[in-house]
Amino acid sequence: MKPAPYGPFPWSPIGTRPILRWPGGARVALWVIPNIEFFSLADTIPAGSGGTGTPAPDVPMWSARDYGNRVGVFRLMKVLEHHGVRGTVALNSSVCLHHPAIIEAGCRLGWEWMGHNETNTRRLNEVPAEEEARIIADSLTTIERATGTRPRGWLSSGLQETWHTLDLLAAHGCEYVCDWTNDDQPYRMTLDAGREILSVPYSHEINDKPAFEKQHRTADEFRDMICRQFDVLYEEGAESGRVMAIALHPYLTGVPHRIGALDAALEYIGRHQGVWRATGGEIARHFAAQQGMA
Repeated sequence: MKPAPYGPFPWSPIGTRPILRWPGGARVALWVIPNIEFFSLADTIPAGSGGTGTPAPDVPMWSARDYGNRVGVFRLMKVLEHHGVRGTVALNSSVCLHHPAIIEAGCRLGWEWMGHNETNTRRLNEVPAEEEARIIADSLTTIERATGTRPRGWLSSGLQETWHTLDLLAAHGCEYVCDWTNDDQPYRMTLDAGREILSVPYSHEINDKPAFEKQHRTADEFRDMICRQFDVLYEEGAESGRVMAIALHPYLTGVPHRIGALDAALEYIGRHQGVWRATGGEIARHFAAQQGMA
């Protein structure tokens, strides 16, 4: 992607597009994205990941995140399984090396795996170009080796890209990316060398990290945010399908005093007809088929 004042796609007001139909006439494609991340105790936790700049080892900050991988993620798994939701994991590939039991449990549940850098302590826009290419290639290969499936999708750590990121992802076989949070429907991106990649809607809003760490929402407020977001998208989806993303972090929503809020929100959504519980790859493939993409 060449530097430009707008993205590699046309501006498209949502009311002028062809009608988007989901399987079974669903109004909303619901996908839940657990961000399962690895932070090295030997590295400083970046400010964008909630760090304070405290030199390593930052035991309190690191311990909170490690709780998510030791305990919280398994609570999330239990709740999502109860509601028939398969997670689409934004996965730091280092989790495959350090916490293989998480990978094994997710595979048993039929979860989908997206690339999400190697760790959350290094972002793509903070490294040299050749290092970015290596991070993307190695992350996808490590996840494929651990799970048996090549990731179809990608979420950059911190959602941070460079001008080269999309072309590198497409060259390595990624079909969709979810760094671009500017729509409620997927859309096509046109890249260099005639390649294309899809944007699948992710969310800054229905995302426990800004909700709890920046906005200081309570668990009940986050539950209500999810339900209100769903209500609007469900109404609009009667005319043309919408995507609802719920972004979660095990060290935040997976703690005992918050997990019930997620359970209640998913129970509320589940009382409605016309909700397609999908993975990111399923959303991308269905949209691509409607668009006549190969």
